[in-house]
Amino acid sequence: MRAKGKVWIAAIVGLIVVVVALVGVKVGQIRAMIAAGQAFVPPPEAVTSAKVASATWQSKRAAIGSLVAIHDVTLGAEVPGLIREVTFDSGRTVKRGAVMVRLDTTNEEAQLAAAVADAQLAKSAAERSRALRKGGANAPADLEVAEARAKQTEALAANIRATIAKKTIRAPFDGRVAMKQVERGQVVSPGTPVATLQSVDPIYAEVALPQQALADLKTGQGVTMRVDSFPGKTWQGQISTVNSEVDSATRNIRVRATFPNKDGVLRPGLFVKVEVSASDERQVLVIPTTAVVYAPYGDSVFIIDHKTDQKAGPATADAPKTDPAKAGEPPTLVAQPRFVRLGDKRGDLVSVLSGLKEGETVVSNGAFKLRKGMAVLVNNDLAPPVELDPKPTDK
Repeated sequence: MRAKGKVWIAAIVGLIVVVVALVGVKVGQIRAMIAAGQAFVPPPEAVTSAKVASATWQSKRAAIGSLVAIHDVTLGAEVPGLIREVTFDSGRTVKRGAVMVRLDTTNEEAQLAAAVADAQLAKSAAERSRALRKGGANAPADLEVAEARAKQTEALAANIRATIAKKTIRAPFDGRVAMKQVERGQVVSPGTPVATLQSVDPIYAEVALPQQALADLKTGQGVTMRVDSFPGKTWQGQISTVNSEVDSATRNIRVRATFPNKDGVLRPGLFVKVEVSASDERQVLVIPTTAVVYAPYGDSVFIIDHKTDQKAGPATADAPKTDPAKAGEPPTLVAQPRFVRLGDKRGDLVSVLSGLKEGETVVSNGAFKLRKGMAVLVNNDLAPPVELDPKPTDK
């Protein structure tokens, strides 16, 4: 019995020793993993960089709007009648005073002939009455009646002539005719639309600018316009009118700019993009637009900070493009976020009003995958070009 008890005791002690040994091994492994995790340095993220540069920009304000004809009317009949002749085609240009529609004037011409004959007779009667009055052969009242009759008959003839003139519809200015709305043989009443006539050269571009731009707006100021229908083409014009009041609902002010349109390609109603240029130039700091991280709480960029290595000394953004982790050295470039306030945009560039200094290096591509203090590897070999006036290519 004693021998059996000793065996059990020895077995239990051996089991305890094994368990303690396993626990010790696991504790050592866990400690090693914790130490390795604490000592682990993630590999640097590959990014491209750009310098914060100074540039001279002319103040510009961009806006969108529509083209508006300087003269735009819907021609209509002023008196009722039957259309005898339509002398224009849809989409054609006409000159001022050109006949567009003639109504039937048969009745009016007959009435005019009778009125002219009556006027001539009344005029002759007035002249005879005037001669008799000089000789004292009639009373003053007879002369007054004869002269009044002559004036009445002349006025009646003039009224018929005016009615005939109203039955000839003419173009009030040079312009392009829209769709024809009447045909020969149609009976029209007063107000019946005949066609729409719009002037085409020059033409207005009407836009709305924020009230902050009011101090910089003046007539004669240069304006550049682009139209999506004609990519790559621009038009140069001038501000002709600045509205006298600001819209109380939107706090915008309406501005009209005049553009030449000799070839007539610009048409009223087209959607346009306008840039209003100021006369003054100013110095601004610019960075690529791809460097900006947009967020609801504020825009920011990542600057490339120079972390000092005790062995190798201070690093620079222009250091050889080798992975320091592979060389057995800790990364020496880190990204640090910084909030910025942005200004105007021009092509691939955006101006920075505050938050950066000239000469600082920012991450131009790859900022979306960075966080504070993350190591970066600068490689500008594949960085896309940054242009002030980029143009799309098929390549």
